[in-house]
Amino acid sequence: MYSLNKVGEKTYYLDSPTNIGLYKLNDTDVCLIDSGNDKDAGRKINKLLKENNFNLAYIINTHSNADHIGGNEFLQKRTDCKIISTEIENLFTKYPILEPSFLYGGYPLKKLTSKFLMAKASNPTSDISELPEGLEYIKLGGHFFDMIGIKTSDDVYFLADCVFGENTVNKYHISFIYNVEEFLKTLDFVETLEGKLFIPSHAEPCEDIKPLVKLNRDKVFEIIDTILNICKEPLIFEDILQKLFIHYDLKMDLNQYALVGNTVKAYLSYLHDNEKLSLEIIDAKLYWKTIE
Repeated sequence: MYSLNKVGEKTYYLDSPTNIGLYKLNDTDVCLIDSGNDKDAGRKINKLLKENNFNLAYIINTHSNADHIGGNEFLQKRTDCKIISTEIENLFTKYPILEPSFLYGGYPLKKLTSKFLMAKASNPTSDISELPEGLEYIKLGGHFFDMIGIKTSDDVYFLADCVFGENTVNKYHISFIYNVEEFLKTLDFVETLEGKLFIPSHAEPCEDIKPLVKLNRDKVFEIIDTILNICKEPLIFEDILQKLFIHYDLKMDLNQYALVGNTVKAYLSYLHDNEKLSLEIIDAKLYWKTIE
């Protein structure tokens, strides 16, 4: 864990709960792609940087979920590095209370402001217009507001959370998605990419990304079919959520309520906008029903 793996002339990755990229800008300066899930991750990364005489010049955040920016604050304090991402992701990074607020749909309970959903604030210094030489970004919509992936000069792609690994998909089933339509478009796009190596944040690096794309796409369509089957009779959101948890044998806690609940709302929006679900307000309750 947190070992440095060389996968190109200038490209490395650190295996961790959230895979982290490292790209050498020159003999001493390096750029990180994401920073791990918390202060401890930042501490381990900083130790590795010192052991290799690397100077951290940049952190590129693929997006602003806490497990991708959690090491930012510690590393920026120690190195004064620049932090860059897309404009809206930078806002969530600077004001991390936005994430639990968005997921909960209002001012969050204190239990939702732990490091799992809310990183410590760090200071983004620019957007992706300042991407270091040798790196390119690709748009990977769907999982969060404006997520990106990074391609290095070694033809290695860091794909963030646009796909999830087989173990994750089979264990949790309903992975977090903000926009289902954009998530599916991103899967179609990623399937066309050609590169030396693909490194998702939550899956093993692979030379062929197509099987993982198919796994994730099939799961999305499975969830869609499950929701449409559940909603053959009119149901309110809470009942739909309960039936999905039971169907997939998921454990309900407050974090999962926020994450899975938010994702289920994204599926309901997608299905309504594509005329698969109707909605009706009856006695001050909003009911969803499959359109036959």
